[in-house]
Amino acid sequence: MFKPAAFFLGLRYSRARHGNRFTRFINRFALAGILIGVAALIIVSSVMNGFEQQLKQRILGVVPQLTVTEVKSQQVSDWQQLAKRIPPLREQIGVVPQVSSAGVVQSSGQLRPVVIQGLFPDVADADVQWQPLRQHLLYGNLSALTEGSYQIVLGQALAQQLDVWPGDNIRIIAAAGGVYTPLGLMPAQRQFKVAAIVSMQSEADSHLLVMHGADAARLLRLPPEHVSALRFYFTDPFAALSAERDVQAALGDDVITQTWREQYGELFDAVSMEKRMVGLMLSLIIAVAAFNVVSALMMVIQDKRSDIAILQTMGLRRSHLYAMFMVQGATSGVLGSLVGLIIGVGIAANLNEILTTLQIDLSFTGQAGLPVLMETGQISFIVIAAIVLTLLATLYPAWRASQVLPAQALRYE
Repeated sequence: MFKPAAFFLGLRYSRARHGNRFTRFINRFALAGILIGVAALIIVSSVMNGFEQQLKQRILGVVPQLTVTEVKSQQVSDWQQLAKRIPPLREQIGVVPQVSSAGVVQSSGQLRPVVIQGLFPDVADADVQWQPLRQHLLYGNLSALTEGSYQIVLGQALAQQLDVWPGDNIRIIAAAGGVYTPLGLMPAQRQFKVAAIVSMQSEADSHLLVMHGADAARLLRLPPEHVSALRFYFTDPFAALSAERDVQAALGDDVITQTWREQYGELFDAVSMEKRMVGLMLSLIIAVAAFNVVSALMMVIQDKRSDIAILQTMGLRRSHLYAMFMVQGATSGVLGSLVGLIIGVGIAANLNEILTTLQIDLSFTGQAGLPVLMETGQISFIVIAAIVLTLLATLYPAWRASQVLPAQALRYE
């Protein structure tokens, strides 16, 4: 049974200043390793979370997260009715009609592939699709995209490739909407005026092209009231993956669903893999520190064999010795984890200010600096894992201490 005496003796040994200097050095080194490992994991994980969150906002905020299309016509003839047939999806924040097609944009001899997106600003949940564009507007005016205006919004990278500015005219050729003539298939095409340029600061800028949905429908020669698909938005774009299964379960083979994963799955898989690998490498720091705890305790046991034997002759049971050395080893884990938590959270919260003070160039990150997103659950897991790993490291040394025989230890005393 655990007694307070074992607890206080364990704390006393962990704070002892006498004894083998090398043993004390190994013990302090283990404490520093746990501290540095926990702090580094918190800082790096928070930055990686921030980058992933930015990718979600800047890429998945302007591309379809989940689209639903009728199987028969490959279009949607009555999008309001189809929306009613789909049950409310988890984390859904909006559902809007969309007209879309692959296409090519031409300007001054330049040809670039694009994804044409026709959005409707007057539907109920329209704000959820226009908000990212307003937030990252660089030049021009989004209000110019009215029905019949034949004006468009371009991503900054695409506009630079085409060398166009708001007010310039470009020609759009759509893959869908072509008609057969005596001269062959004539693709749908029309001249549009650039109304605005947005900078999402992501890969989406190189093929982003947005226009009014009615203008896109005319370009693609869709029947009246028809749209290409229903487009769903979620608080977390990753929720679209489970929502796709819910839609398929509700409507079966009547619809075709598509998520952002078809186009950007490899990118986010790479980011997720990078997060795991970086976390694994930094976790090795804590693992090495835990092995140092084992070394330090084994050296303490060897150095204190006579003290252990005297405590046993005074009535201290083996279970108490076991608990005493577990407390001594766990002290390094708990203290290192808590100090690492304070340092890690403090540095992560003020990371950009610290880097600026150190005169590190952050121009590549934009005006906002490095993105930092601290997740309470993730930080708690890091701290608890470090403490548990240290506790596991104390099991064998504590068992060896409990096996010391007083008669043998005191034979030559």
